[in-house]
Amino acid sequence: MAADEPEGTKQAGRPPAAPRHTRRLTDKILIAFHHACDQGDYEVAEEMLRILEMMITRRVTSPDTNRRKNMESLVAAHERLWLLRHPDKEA
Repeated sequence: MAADEPEGTKQAGRPPAAPRHTRRLTDKILIAFHHACDQGDYEVAEEMLRILEMMITRRVTSPDTNRRKNMESLVAAHERLWLLRHPDKEA
């Protein structure tokens, strides 16, 4: 590629690159949940959990080998949010 050629242009003879996704969408939502908790925005954190729960619990067409891990992460996230909202309570 020439130095003055924009990055978005395709080179002749080269197939387009497949999009690279380094994390699953559920992982990104869980990260957003923790970020919202860190920022003290519990309403957004709760909404992230609602979306995450919908994604994990809906019926999928292919078996997910990470379902158990996903459920454990969801439960841990709910516990974190509860503890943040109720700091005077014991777990």
